[in-house]
Amino acid sequence: MKAKGQYNTNQRKELQRYLETIAGEHTTVAEICNHFCAHGKSIGTSTVYRQLERMVDEGIVEKYIVDASSPACFVYVGEHMHAHNRRHYHCKCEKCGELFHISCDAIDSLEEHLLKDHNFAFDNMRTVFYGICGNCRS
Repeated sequence: MKAKGQYNTNQRKELQRYLETIAGEHTTVAEICNHFCAHGKSIGTSTVYRQLERMVDEGIVEKYIVDASSPACFVYVGEHMHAHNRRHYHCKCEKCGELFHISCDAIDSLEEHLLKDHNFAFDNMRTVFYGICGNCRS
């Protein structure tokens, strides 16, 4: 069902179709615009931003702001994936800049420990672990 004020434009449909092909992967507005440009399709940067923000509000896209010097990252999670996704954490390689998800029982335990023993709940959607990824270390 269409939410109030949601317009199901052709550009939105194309954007959502593209995001579905890369579901679970981080992408930026620039990467999305480059994809459409490379495929001969015109979609404005402001349109992409606006549609992504609407999708974030609808819960089908997650938005991550890693730091002030990096562009926002978006991940398509779809309508049903979000409810079934396991808790995950974000890691960013300081060499190549790759941002990726990890699921980790030890970090889950740390999160629970901080809440139980220190009455502190951290926001795992905004927490980023920095280090060097396996590809850059080898």
